[in-house]
This record gives sequence, structure tokens and C-alpha cells, in this order.
Amino acid sequence: MASSLDTLCGQAFGARQYHLLGIYKQRAMLVLTLVSVVVAVLWAYTGQILLLFGQDPEIAMGAGSYIRWMIPALFAYGLLQCHVRFLQTQNIVLPVMASAGVTALSHVLVCWLLVYKLGLGNKGAALANGISYLANVSILAIYIRISPSCRSTWIGLSKEAFRDILSFMKLAVPSALMVCLEWWSFELLVLLSGLLPNPKLEASVLSICLNTGSLAFMIPFGLGAAISTRVSNELGAGRPEAARLATRVIMVLGLTTGVSLGLIMLSVRNLWGHAYSNENEVVEYIARMMPLLSVTIIFDDLQCVLSGIVRGCGLQRGLWFGIICGIVAQMLLLLGITMRTNWDKEVRQIKSKPLPRITHYFVGWLLGVSNSYSVWLIIFHFSSVGSQSKEQSFQFAPASRHDDMNMEHDA
Repeated sequence: MASSLDTLCGQAFGARQYHLLGIYKQRAMLVLTLVSVVVAVLWAYTGQILLLFGQDPEIAMGAGSYIRWMIPALFAYGLLQCHVRFLQTQNIVLPVMASAGVTALSHVLVCWLLVYKLGLGNKGAALANGISYLANVSILAIYIRISPSCRSTWIGLSKEAFRDILSFMKLAVPSALMVCLEWWSFELLVLLSGLLPNPKLEASVLSICLNTGSLAFMIPFGLGAAISTRVSNELGAGRPEAARLATRVIMVLGLTTGVSLGLIMLSVRNLWGHAYSNENEVVEYIARMMPLLSVTIIFDDLQCVLSGIVRGCGLQRGLWFGIICGIVAQMLLLLGITMRTNWDKEVRQIKSKPLPRITHYFVGWLLGVSNSYSVWLIIFHFSSVGSQSKEQSFQFAPASRHDDMNMEHDA
């Protein structure tokens, strides 16, 4: 939901309506805190929910205990994202990077103290996340308060933050669903792996692959954040040609980084599993998964860059529609495979090969199809938008009538 600030703060900064950035940030902090309360309730009953869906009792209870200790991190992370977007849309990135670096280094010490010194185990690891997020947001809050760079954008607490929340939600909800639908499609694989004959091995392998994809995702994620800021700033300033040029440049960078990451994954496929496990079965599984994961990373790289462009334009609903279409396509393919499955043949294969490896290959391939479908839907959308932009000029629209009145008063 904080990604809606990419649009709101970015366009407000480009239009030089600097006081709106502080109002938007406060509004986002309020909404995210309230939403975090709802999510925290769900997290508190995660163990029972997993048992209800037939997961292994040991895995369900372990996950439930871990996620309950992650609840403090939930609230801190929401506030952190509001501060990060507030600064990024002003092209203030060095303090964000420095703060993240300091907290990352201290996170190692905090984990050691809680996990080993105090003997909290995985509970300590979860609690360490919350402490690190809180330290990070505290550093950024102090910087915003004392930095001369934020004097025009942060004017202190304002009652305007409590107004027009519905308009904010209209942009924030599609932004949240845009991210959730993509990540849930990956997380669902780990959840379903718990229903397979060897849930511990299956869940471990898929979790490692998901972690690897998340690691590779950090590079396009940075590109997406950069282009979101650039596009929103240029549109807010009324410079559509500059926004179009930035879009073309970032597409080339996105494709280049995606292919490069995919090739790197292929080159280390036989070694990567050893970074996570000494079990030969796990290492072999991961090696077989890496080629398909590489293809997925290429498409996911493009998808992430295009997501940043869409956020900068404020077209989150269009991106949400693209992701939904991708998930529907994936569901239809899975349904077709299920309907055509020869169950007698599957029984014979399971007897000869206790672990159903072909399932992983096919699911990974389907994820690539899903993401590619979303990417091409977005490209098609932008080709139509580009033809219309020559006839339309951008005008910054304030988020609410109250903000409009404030701008007229300032004028």
C-alpha cells in the first residue's frame, strides 16, 4: 500500500506542491498502521490456519510461533516504507542507503544476541527483524526532522492527513493487490508443497528457490523504484517526452539485467544448493530447478521495471488487471493438466521415483508463463497510452478538495 506514495508524492514533488508530500506520508502511515492491526490478528492465528489447510503439524506450529514474533516487525516495516517512499520521490536516496546499511550491519549483532546469547532461537530471529526495522525508521525519521533537504516537504503533523482517506485507499488498495497477487502466487507453491508426500524436503527446496528469486529480484526492484520516481516527477512537472525517454532507457536496462541474472543462475546451478544445504537430494533438486527459475527471473525482471513505470503514472489498476490475467492463465493451464492426468501412470511413477520431481518443473514453467503474460499485457497497454499522450498534456490533480484549497491559499 505504501507504493501508492510513488505516485502521489512523486507527482506532487514534480509539480512543486511540496507541502503535499508530508500530508501524503502521514496519511499513509495512518492507513498502514490500521491495516497492520488487521494483518496482525491473522498472523496471531497462522498456526491454526495452516493446520486447517492440512499442513504438517510440526511445520504449522513452527511457522505459527515464528510469525507471531514477527508482528512487531509488521508495524515497523509499514512505517519504514512510508519514510523510504517519502525520501525516494524527492531523489534523496543516500540517507536511505546509509540507514539500511547501518541497520543491516547491526542486524547481525542483534540476531546473535537474541538467537544464541539469549537462546530464543527462531523467535529471536523474528524479533530481531522488528528491532532492525524500528531502528531504520527511527534513523530516517530523525533525518527528515533535522535535514534542510526536507524543510519544504515536511512541515510537521497536520490534520489534513485524516481527510480524504477514501481517495488514498482507491490508489493504495490496487497498489497492494498488485504486489500481493504476484508474491502470493510464489508463496502458494511453498504452501502446496506441504501437502506433498515428503513435505519437509519439498518445502525446503521451494523455499530456497523462492529465496533465490527474491535475492535476484533486488536489482530490478531498485530499477523499478528509480523509474517510478523519475516518471512521476517528470509527469508532475509536465514533461511527457522526458518520461517517455526514461521509460525506454529503463526497459533496456531491465532486459539487460534480467538476461544477465538468468545466465548467472544457469552457470551456478550445480553449486548454488550447497550454499543452503549439505543434503545431496536438496542440491540435486535445486540444480534441476535453476534453469526454469532463470527464465522466471528474466520475465520477473521486466515485470518489476514495468511495475515501476505504472506506479509512476498512477495506473495501478491496469497493472493489477494484467497480473490477474496472468494468474487466470496459470490456473487454466493447471486445470487442463489436472483434467488430463493419467492417475494410474502417476502411481507407477511414484513407486519408481518416490519424489514427484516433474511437479516442480511444470509449476516453475507455469510461473514463467504467468509473469510473461502480465508483462505483455502491460506493454500493450503502454503502446496505446503512448499514442494518446501526444494529444493530452499532463495536469497535476490534488488528492482532495482540502489540498486544492490549500494550494489556492498558498498562491
